[in-house]
Order: sequence, then C-alpha cells, then structure tokens
Amino acid sequence: MLRRPVVTPQAYERIALAALVALSLIVLTGAAVRLTGSGLGCPDWPKCYGKAVAPLETHAVIEYGNRILSGLVGVAALAAAGLAWFRRPRRRDLIAISALLPFGVLCQAVLGGFTVRHHLAPGFVMSHFGLSMLILIAAVGLWWRARHAPGERPPARDAAATWAVRALAPVGALTIFVGTAATAAGPHAGGEGTGDEIRRLEFRGADTLDWAIKQHARIAFAMGVLALGVWLLLRRRGAPADVRRPVTEVLALLAVQGAVGTLQYALELPAELVWVHVTLAVVTWIAILRAVYAAGRLPERVSLGRPARGRSRTAA
Repeated sequence: MLRRPVVTPQAYERIALAALVALSLIVLTGAAVRLTGSGLGCPDWPKCYGKAVAPLETHAVIEYGNRILSGLVGVAALAAAGLAWFRRPRRRDLIAISALLPFGVLCQAVLGGFTVRHHLAPGFVMSHFGLSMLILIAAVGLWWRARHAPGERPPARDAAATWAVRALAPVGALTIFVGTAATAAGPHAGGEGTGDEIRRLEFRGADTLDWAIKQHARIAFAMGVLALGVWLLLRRRGAPADVRRPVTEVLALLAVQGAVGTLQYALELPAELVWVHVTLAVVTWIAILRAVYAAGRLPERVSLGRPARGRSRTAA
C-alpha cells in the first residue's frame, strides 16, 4: 500500500513561500500584458482565436503566455492547499487559509475571461488587479503562519502601536485602488496594436487622467506621512525589532515609489516606468501585510496607553 506523504513544518513553509512568489509574479506579468498593449492579443477565452495554441503573433503570444503562467500559478496554489492536509502536525488554520488560494485563482480565471470578453472595460481590469491584492492577503497570511507554531509568539502588549501599524493596510489599499484608476484612465489601455478600440476610464471626460493622478499623489503622500508617523511611534514606544523592520521597509519602498511616480509623470507615463511603479506597488503591499502580521494580535481589553510590562513580542 502507498504511504501518505508527510510534510514537515519547514517544507510547508517553503511551499507557502513558493505560492506567495508565484501569486506575486503573475500580477507583474499581467501588468506587462496590459502595458505592451497585448490585453486582446487573444480576443476569445479560454482558447486563442479558437485554437489551443496561440498564433505566432507578438500580442497573442504575450497574452496566451500569461494564461499559461496563470495555470502554473494555479498548480502552486493547489499544492499549497493540498499539502496543508499532509503537514505534520496538522493545523486547521493553515488548511483553511490555503483553501483561499486556489479559490482566488479560479475567481481570477473567470474574471479574466469576462475582462477579455468585455474588451478590457476599465471596471473589469481594475477588479482583476484588486482581486490579486486580496489573494495576496491570504498568501502572505499563510506564509506568515506557516513560519510560526501556535503560541510561539505571545499577544501584542501595545495596543496603540498595533493599531497604528494596522492603519497602514486600509490606507495602502486605497492608494493602490486610486492608482489603478489612474492607470485605467491613462494611455496604456491594454489593447494597442490589436485593432480593437479599448475604453478608458473617462468619468470626468478629458480631465479624468489628470484628476486621478492628482488624487493618487495626494493619497500616496498621506500614506507616506502615516508610515513615517507609525515608524516614529514604534521607535518611541520601544517596539520589538521584528515589528519595526517591516515598517521601515514600507517607508523605504514608499520613498522609492514617490521618486518613480514623479519621474514617470514628468516623462509622460512611459510603459517601462509604469511597470516598475506597479511592481513596487505589489512589493509595498506585501511589505504592509508583513508589517500588520508582525504587529500581531491583541489580547482582549488591552489599554491604548503605554505597553504592558513583560515580553512585547507579538502573536503569529
């Protein structure tokens, strides 16, 4: 009889990390599809021009290649979900979180099909990117929990610091959302060179792009000020190094993002710089999620005053 595989905690941590990397990379290849104008390189879905193999045409190869990579990402997500059952000791939290990964990939495939069939309508494109960010929440959470045994990290003791770090997540999400609106209103509609007319976001007419860029810049600036304030608060309150470190990374990434954003605006949004900006957005979002998980969970009825005495390391 065949023996069931046994997955060690160390092996499963690597599996969770591989799934996280795959789910991050597919966002970047998807952005490359849009920025190369290949979004409608295959005008139908799931086949390409009704065939199982894309024709040897640049836009079709780029678009279909991204679909194939999506399939490989699905395999990585399924592996993370399936092997969670064989991890020893078995953990229900990892099983539950890992199940979100293949479900998210399936939803992305369906949404991607609708996006193509609706000729890259801005709402579908923005939703496609937004869903990727939601899947990354589960992927980062799975990897983070796989790194720590239950009870290894005691609850956080400084409620003010913990809530301050948590505030980075919604503001970061808003910054990314408005950024997708700016991209949807910009010159890179995703279907250039395919012979199809692609709708851009135009809810304010010809001023939509400038309006979206200005709102994105304002919110991004507020995000930077918030991150700096959180970093100073953690320093002042003597937060552990493993809590301060990811916030420091967020602050550094936001500074680089600001420089790239300013440069791409000055150069009138070249596709290469827009891709770098999107890449940094994904990396920054992962850093924000890591910071939130590192800040930990609070026990019930923790005061917002000074941290309690004793160990201040946080729960997984």
